[in-house]
Amino acid sequence: MPLTMPEEILLLTLDDEGRPVGVPAPALDLAVAGAVLMELALHGRVDSDPDRLYLASRTPTGDPLLDDVLARIASDRDRDSRWWMERLSKDAAAFRSAFLDRLVVRGVLRRVQGRVLWFLNERRYPVLDGTQMQEVRARLRAVLLSGEIPDPRDALTIGLCQATGLVTLILSDDERTAATARIAAVASLEEMGRSLSAATRDLYAAMTAYGASP
Repeated sequence: MPLTMPEEILLLTLDDEGRPVGVPAPALDLAVAGAVLMELALHGRVDSDPDRLYLASRTPTGDPLLDDVLARIASDRDRDSRWWMERLSKDAAAFRSAFLDRLVVRGVLRRVQGRVLWFLNERRYPVLDGTQMQEVRARLRAVLLSGEIPDPRDALTIGLCQATGLVTLILSDDERTAATARIAAVASLEEMGRSLSAATRDLYAAMTAYGASP
C-alpha cells in the first residue's frame, strides 16, 4: 500500500534514529494539516479555489483518519483553506502520533520508549526499513534537480514543503539556491497546492511573528 502524504511528510522529518530533525513546531503542524487536506484532494474528496475549500465527494476513502476529516468538512462547509489549515493544525500532534503508529504497524518504523534527562518521556521511531524514506527523498529530488515531470502528488508535496520551509529536508543550501525557480514552478502547478500553500504561508508568518500556535 502506498504511503499517504502525511506519512511521507513525517518520514522526511525523522533522522535514522527516529528523532525529529529540528523542524520548527509551527511548520510541522501546518505541514501535517496541509498534507491531510492534500491527501483528501488526491482521493477526489475535496478541492479548493482562492475563496473556499469545498467538498467534492462524501464517499469515504476507507482510511479512518482521512474519513474523520472528510466528515468534518462535510458538516461545516463554506470555509476557506486558511480556516481548515488553522483548525486541523491544532490537531497536528494527534495526527502525527496516529500516522507514526501506522508506519510502525506497516514495518517502516519501530517504536522505542526512552527517557531524556530524568523527567521527560521520549518516544522515538527509528527507521526499520529505510527504503520508503529514501524513496520519498529521491523522488522529490529527481523532480527538483533532474527536471522529471512531477505527478500531482509530488507537485502538492513540494508546494507544501516550500510553504513550510521543509525544502531544507530535501535539498542542500546550494541545491536550493540553484533550484529556486524550479521549486516555485513545481509548487504552482496544482490549484489545490496554490490555495493551500498561500494559506500555509499566511498562517506560518502569523504563528512565527507572535511566537504562538494558531
